[in-house]
Amino acid sequence: MPEGHTIHRLAEDYAQAFRADPSLRVTSPQGKFSDAAALLDRTPLRTTDAHGKHLFLGFGDRGRPEWVHIHLGLFGKVTFGPAPAPPPTDTVRLRLTGSTAYVDLRGPTACALITEPEKRAIHDRLGPDPLRPDADPERAWRRISRSRTTVAALLMDQKVVAGVGNVYRAEVLFRHGIDPYRAGKDLTRAEWDAIWDDLVALMRRASGTTASTPSAPNTPPRPWAARRASTTTAARCTSTAGRTCPATSAAARSAPPVSPPATSSGARAASGPDLGRAETGS
Repeated sequence: MPEGHTIHRLAEDYAQAFRADPSLRVTSPQGKFSDAAALLDRTPLRTTDAHGKHLFLGFGDRGRPEWVHIHLGLFGKVTFGPAPAPPPTDTVRLRLTGSTAYVDLRGPTACALITEPEKRAIHDRLGPDPLRPDADPERAWRRISRSRTTVAALLMDQKVVAGVGNVYRAEVLFRHGIDPYRAGKDLTRAEWDAIWDDLVALMRRASGTTASTPSAPNTPPRPWAARRASTTTAARCTSTAGRTCPATSAAARSAPPVSPPATSSGARAASGPDLGRAETGS
């Protein structure tokens, strides 16, 4: 599943490719979004937004836009390509076609036309997002500091921190030498502040460097699958000696804290049953 930095970059991609394009067409070749697509067809894309792993496309009136809510889930894919668009396949849930580019959405967990209050309800149920300017890390700390749940599971709970997945939770705990099995209530405030600041920096860097601008003319479409940030290989962690550290690597064994290597190479993350195998509260 894509982590939060991918969704924020997708929001920028949609905006750059289609914002205020008067020729924008909205269709649903698959048919599952056809009624909403018909309402939005030839309506300008005014704005985009992202919170955690949720993407929002705002159409119509600047003051009261209608929102398309997208959650890619495990199988959702977004494919950008240059205009003219090729004939769509029957798996495309939502296609936007503009004067210079097109984008296809396939297999999302959610793709729905929602109102402003419904959008606000989604924001309200999510935790602070390290990539949003309105994020309040204090809100997350209040929940973490009272919880007996492992810190690794808390970081994956989208109601606590939005946008963090296996890669970022593994990386940030490794970088700060924090045992993923430690209860949230045993985390110090200084440790939480350091984790949050690191998440902000790591996710901003990934959001700014992921290649995601629409393809240039005469180049093949570029699929967006569940990409992972380029992260430091977590070779060791700080779990109890001799125990596999599932929040870092399925093959990693615990050891005293060490400084991360200088190079990067996509860390593989796996989780044990008491750490949570997947994000929750998404």
